[in-house]
Amino acid sequence: MASAGEDFSQFDISKEEKDKLVAEVIRYVLFKTHQNLGCPIKRDELTQLVTKNYRQRALPSFVINEAKEKLSSIFGYEMRELQRSRPSSANQGRSSQQSVADAKSYVLISQLPADVYRKYVEDVNTTHLTGFTFVILSVVYLAGGKIPEENLWHHLRRMGLSDSDEIHPVLGNVKQALETLVQQRYLQKDKVSGPEGNTLFYELAERALDGPVNERVKEYISQLLVELFHLIDIPESALYWTWFLCPCSSDQKYRCVKYLLLNLFDGGVVAAYLQSCVALGCSGYRTWGLINSFLGLV
Repeated sequence: MASAGEDFSQFDISKEEKDKLVAEVIRYVLFKTHQNLGCPIKRDELTQLVTKNYRQRALPSFVINEAKEKLSSIFGYEMRELQRSRPSSANQGRSSQQSVADAKSYVLISQLPADVYRKYVEDVNTTHLTGFTFVILSVVYLAGGKIPEENLWHHLRRMGLSDSDEIHPVLGNVKQALETLVQQRYLQKDKVSGPEGNTLFYELAERALDGPVNERVKEYISQLLVELFHLIDIPESALYWTWFLCPCSSDQKYRCVKYLLLNLFDGGVVAAYLQSCVALGCSGYRTWGLINSFLGLV
């Protein structure tokens, strides 16, 4: 903390004033996170806490950085900075200078080991929201990171979730539950104009694209696939054959298997896989060694 003390001396304020500003930022972040169900907090909000009484240009960054250190060492939270992403259609024609200027925000992430967090911190009354979040993110991820609203609700209806259901026994208003993911910046909405009018898309936002969450979504998908293959009595070896023989990229493989599972109960496995690859335009349908691995399962 010696270097921090040296840096602090340039601002011409007392240690008590500095500590009060840091405490105010910490208090604001903790309460705002709880109040808004974990929605990201804009950096501008934290900056205004400092600049309302002080004009030193570099002081907000110093205070925010010290607040981050204390949140980690005292409260066990990482105050993670996110760069706000924009819908893919809005990025066309945007300069790199504009992108840098996009708003930054912060979210709190527990630094506790997963088993300790589940045992002592996790609220069993909100675990269904976590499950809902990962299901939605998985569907959008497997669709290539962006999916038309109509297609998303098509998949959700197959899970028993309707956009007209306002009294779901677990989620309550299902449409509002989806909108909460937009407010929490897991998703963002993008209205695209086309020959048939405007189409609303749901696209992964910065919180879903952030490293730790992105890896957890991939892990969730992998676990789900293994469980589904066991559930419908398909040998696990078939999953591995699918994975290792398909010449597609890693992301495309996830999409191939997802389309396979979505169509599995509507027809044969081979037909479903062929339909998947053709629909996605990938080269997997040329791999007859993969098809042969499923012949005994049709």
